[in-house]
Amino acid sequence: MAQHDRLGSLRSERSDISADTDDIATPPTSSILNKFRGSIACTEGHETHLHVLAKDQFPDRMNPAVRAIVRMGIYLGCKVYFIHEGYQGMVAGGNLIRQATWASVSGILDDGGTIIGSARCMEFKERAGRLKAAKNLIEYGINNIVCIGGDGSLTGVNLFRKEWEGLLKELAKNGEITSENVENFKYLNIVGLVGSIDNDFCGTDMTIGADSALHRIMGAIDCITTTASSHQRCFVLEVMGRHCGYLALVTALGSDADWVFMPESPPEADWENKLCNKLKTTRDNGQRLNIIVIAEGATDKEGKPITSENVKDLITKRLHYDTRVTILGHVQRGGTPSAFDRILGTRMGAEAVLALMEATTASQPVVISLSGNQIVRVPLMDCVDKTLAVAQAMKEKKFLDAQELRGRSFKRNLQTYIHLSKLRPKLFSSKEAGVEGRHSFNMAVLNIGAPACGVNAAVRSIVRYGLCEGHKVHVIFDGFEGLISNQIKNFGWMSVNGWSSIGGSLLGCQKTTAERVGLDKLAAKFREHNFNALLMIGGFEAYQSILQMYEARDKYPEFQIPMICIPCTISNNVPGTEFSIGADTALNETVNICDKIKQSAQGSKRRVFVIETMGGYCGYLATLAGLASGADQAYIYEEPFTIKDLIDDVDHMRKKMEGHLKRGVLLRNEMANEHYTTDFITNLLQEEGKGVFSARSNVLGHMQQGGLPSPFDRAFATKLGCKAVTYAVSLMEDVATKDGKVVCNTPASAVVLGLMKRQNVFTPVEVLKGRTDFEHRMPVEQWWLKLRPLLRILAKHESVYISDFIESSIDDVHD
Repeated sequence: MAQHDRLGSLRSERSDISADTDDIATPPTSSILNKFRGSIACTEGHETHLHVLAKDQFPDRMNPAVRAIVRMGIYLGCKVYFIHEGYQGMVAGGNLIRQATWASVSGILDDGGTIIGSARCMEFKERAGRLKAAKNLIEYGINNIVCIGGDGSLTGVNLFRKEWEGLLKELAKNGEITSENVENFKYLNIVGLVGSIDNDFCGTDMTIGADSALHRIMGAIDCITTTASSHQRCFVLEVMGRHCGYLALVTALGSDADWVFMPESPPEADWENKLCNKLKTTRDNGQRLNIIVIAEGATDKEGKPITSENVKDLITKRLHYDTRVTILGHVQRGGTPSAFDRILGTRMGAEAVLALMEATTASQPVVISLSGNQIVRVPLMDCVDKTLAVAQAMKEKKFLDAQELRGRSFKRNLQTYIHLSKLRPKLFSSKEAGVEGRHSFNMAVLNIGAPACGVNAAVRSIVRYGLCEGHKVHVIFDGFEGLISNQIKNFGWMSVNGWSSIGGSLLGCQKTTAERVGLDKLAAKFREHNFNALLMIGGFEAYQSILQMYEARDKYPEFQIPMICIPCTISNNVPGTEFSIGADTALNETVNICDKIKQSAQGSKRRVFVIETMGGYCGYLATLAGLASGADQAYIYEEPFTIKDLIDDVDHMRKKMEGHLKRGVLLRNEMANEHYTTDFITNLLQEEGKGVFSARSNVLGHMQQGGLPSPFDRAFATKLGCKAVTYAVSLMEDVATKDGKVVCNTPASAVVLGLMKRQNVFTPVEVLKGRTDFEHRMPVEQWWLKLRPLLRILAKHESVYISDFIESSIDDVHD
C-alpha cells in the first residue's frame, strides 16, 4: 500500500468513528530524528524519508522507540535512516547516516541502551557545526526530525529548527546545495521524545527509562534486605537524581525505607537528631534492619550536600550500628527494559512518526508525552521552560514551588510516604475523640480472588494509614471463609513491617464470593465485630461481592457501611479502573519468559512458539505482552478469529521464516476460543510449516502470578490503600453518631477505587453494573484494545491504527 493511501485509509477510518477527542485523533505521517533517539526525514512532494538519530549522553532503553519509529515509518511508505552517534553523526555524515530496514530493528526490544549509539557533540553547539548537519540532512532529503532526549537535547534541536531556513540559504549562497533544495526543504519539522531515568522532564507523567531504572533499584533493595535483616544492619542506598528525587521517592515509597533524602524536600535543620531517634526507636520495637534512600543530589535547606558517606558516618558514630553504603551508579541505567518502558517507547515512537507526517508549515514542535494512560502532544518549549523553572526554584531554595512544578503525582507520592513513615500512629482516646470531633472506627481488610503481587503492599498501606488516623484495623485471613471461622487479627504498626516487597498474599485469598459463603452469615460476623468499614482487595470476585452486599443492604443493615473494592488481579478485568494491582508484575513476568523463549528459538532451526497466557476471558496480558515482546500475533476472546485468520498467520510465518528471521512468537489468551486451543494452533503450524519451520507450545500458567511485586505495583498499591482509608473515613465521619455508629446507605458508599485517566476515581458498583459483562467477567469497554492494530503493524501485518493522541497543554498534563 502506498504511503498516502495508508494515511487516507487511516483518516477515513477515523471519520466514521464518533469524535471522542479523549480516545481518537487523526493519525499523522512523520519523519524522525531520534536524538538519542532517532531522526525521521520527510520531503515535501517527494519520496518520504525517515531519519533515526541517537544523541543523549545516556541513551537509556530507547530501542523500543527506535524500533517503532523505523517500522511505523516503513509501514507508511517512508525511507528511514539511522543517524549513529547522535548529533556527532549528523555533523559528520558519511557512514554515520545509514538507511534502516525492517530487519535492522528485529530483536532489539529487550536490549538496553540504543543500537545506534550516542555521543556528546560540542561542534553541534556552534553554528558552523549546525551548518554541516543541515547539509548532511539535505543530502538525504531529510527535513523532519524526532529527537529523543532531555531538556538540553530538545532545546538544541529547537534552535536548529529556528535556524534551518537561514542555514539553507547560507549553504545555497556557498554553492553547497541548490536553490531547489532550499525551496523543497524549506521547513524543518521536529517532534521530541523524552528519555531519562530521572523522570525529571515536565510535560509527561513518565519518561522512557524511568520504570526500568526503578526495577533495577528495587531488585537491589530486595537483595540488600535479605542480608541486612540477617545481620541487623543499616543500609544507605544512593540512587541517581542530581536534580530530581523521583527515583529516591518512589523507591522509598515501595520499600519500607525509614528515611529518604531528595533535592525537592530537604530535611529540617535538626535532621540528624530526628533520623537517629527514629532509627533507635524502630530497633527498640524489634525492627532488624533499616534502609535509608538518598538521591545523589540531596542537600539540606541551605544547599549543603548530604552524601551517603555523611549519613553513614552519622549513624555509625551516634548509634554504633553496622552501617553499609551501596551506590548503584550506572547499574540503574543497564539491563533489559521493563514491560512498561517497552510499551511506552513503542507507543511514543509510533505517535512521533504520525505527528511528523501530519506536520504543516504552521506546526509548532511538540513532545510526545504520557498523561495517565493517554498519549498527548504538548508544545516542546513549554515543557522545556517549565523544566527549567523547576531548576530555578531549587536554585532559589523555593522547595515547595519546586514540588508544585513537579506535578500533583509527585506531591501525592511525597505526602503518602510521609504518612506511612511516621514513627508511631496517633492514638485517640474516646475523650480526645470527643473533644476533637474525631472517632476511632473499626476497619476490616481482606483479600478475595486469585493471588496477585502487590496485595501485601496495599494491606500495609491500609494498616499504617488507618493507625495514623487513630482507627483500628482488623485483618481477615483466608477471605470470607476466614471471616466465618473467626480468623481475624487486630494489626499493629509492626505487624506489616516489610510487607511491601513480598509477593503473593500473606492474608491468604479465596475465590469464594459473598453470596456463595452466605450473606446472612457475613452480616452476623459484621455485627459481631462491629465493622464500620470494609476494604476488600481483590479481583472480579471482590467487585462482585461488594455488589452483592450492596444489593442486600435493605435485608441486612450490617452492610450499610463504606465498602471499597481495591482492584488486584493479574487479569486486569475489574470494571472501574484501567489498571489493577498485580497486572504490571504479571506482565513483566510474562514478557521475561517470552524473552527466554525467543532466545531458545534463536538457537533452533526456524521455530515458532505458541505461548498461552492467563487472564480468563480478558486478553490484557496476551495483548500487552505481545506488544512488549514483539510477538507476531496475540489471540484473544475480545477479537474473534476464524480458521481463515489462522491460515493467514501460518502464511505470514512461512514468509517470515523463508527470510533471514529464524523465530516467531504467537500468544494466546487461555479463553481466546473454545475450539482453537493452544494445541490446535501449534499442531496447525507444525503441519503447515513442514519444510520451513517447526512449532512448539508453552503454557505459562501460575508462573505469571509469582515473583516479587514490580515497583509500579508496590507504589500503586500503597497509594490506593491510603486513598481507600481516606475515603472510607470521610464517609464515616459524615454520618457517625456520637457513640460511633455508622450507617451509610448511598451508592457512593459501595465503590470500586480505580485509576482512570490519571485520576483516582471512586465509582459506585451500582453504576459499574451496567458496564460489566458478567458472563465473561470483564468490563464491556477496555482501553487497551486500541493498541492491537499497533501490535499487528509492528509485526508486519496489514492493519489500521487509530492514533489516540489528544492536543494538550503543559498544565493539562502536569495537573
